[in-house]
Amino acid sequence: MPDLSARSCAAPASPIRRLYPLAREAKRRGKKVYHLNIGQPDIHTPEAFLRGIREAQLDVLAYAPSQGLEQTVEALAGYYERCGLPVGENEILVTTGGSEAITFALTVSCDPGDRVLVPEPFYPNYQGYARLTNVEVAPITTRREDGFHLPSLSELRRAVDARTRALLFSHPGNPTGVVYTEEELETLVELALEHDLFIIADEVYREFVYEGAHRSLLSYPEVEDRVILVDSISKRLSACGARVGVFVSRNKEVMTAAGKCATIRLSAPTFGQLGLAAFLADPQHERVIEAMIQQFRRRRDVLCEALADVPGVTFRKPEGAFYIMVGLPVSDAEAFVRWMLTDFPEEETLMLAPGAGFYATPGRGGDEARMAYVLNEEDLLRATSALHRGLASYAKTAGAPASP
Repeated sequence: MPDLSARSCAAPASPIRRLYPLAREAKRRGKKVYHLNIGQPDIHTPEAFLRGIREAQLDVLAYAPSQGLEQTVEALAGYYERCGLPVGENEILVTTGGSEAITFALTVSCDPGDRVLVPEPFYPNYQGYARLTNVEVAPITTRREDGFHLPSLSELRRAVDARTRALLFSHPGNPTGVVYTEEELETLVELALEHDLFIIADEVYREFVYEGAHRSLLSYPEVEDRVILVDSISKRLSACGARVGVFVSRNKEVMTAAGKCATIRLSAPTFGQLGLAAFLADPQHERVIEAMIQQFRRRRDVLCEALADVPGVTFRKPEGAFYIMVGLPVSDAEAFVRWMLTDFPEEETLMLAPGAGFYATPGRGGDEARMAYVLNEEDLLRATSALHRGLASYAKTAGAPASP
């Protein structure tokens, strides 16, 4: 058969999902597996959202307009206005999840061979989107001991070269939970202006802030012509399967280019858009989101308190999102995660996302793992207890050297 394309072969498998077959096999053997590897909340999707789908008056499930359903775009404009981000309806494009929004952002801002600066560790699918658009991820390394905050402007400047076209980052951060300070955001603004870069701001976790405050990059008027805001309802509404994302830009040329991408793929999911419009029309929708955020705050605090009692585990308390990157007392976190699914002798185990897959720099993250605190507090405590016992047992296992 003909050779496969180089870009498809180079696209990385998700470190979040790659080991799922081992978890499935563990369940077949009767084990209880606590999934802390993936950002799939267990909180119920809001009733107003589901009602909007159930009560949809449709005779034909037709294509939606490429930009999005009129009522959905209008509802999103109102949402952003309440967030202090006034945008026109012509500056909003509904996408098939945040994934498509990021792919569109890379497509309209970069040509094949261009580079995009991304603070690492980063959401690993950024690497996949970049590979499929023939764009190179250029990592900016951040460190656990610094809470994964950004390095200095001088260090950021050294990462820029003639092929650099854009900055891409999540804020609050996935997988780190970092919330950037005003000073850090101003540094990114200055860098973008100095080197004429686009800013692709993934703000999916905008409301998930427990320490400090979130400021959108779209609120900086000096860069409003180069900011592409990427959003999604997957986490905010616990509606990952709805596959509704948002692409926002105040730049008419950017929106025209993104609109072409949208017409090529025809339309985003109709039912998800109807659910979103119904949810945002509900007078209680802001209270629903706030209640959800408070649940995640409690989960963060419970998990961090439990992790503090696990020997050898190191971390900084995350400021936002619902993830934490932890250092493990092992030399190969992926081998440990595999062992917990295949060889840990107890009836309950857990699944983590190995840290190396969140880095572009070879050799980094080998002793780290991401934990998603998306389960109820009792399950988080039981999972952390399994981690505690698993690390102790693993250290005694032949061929499982502990890190210094």
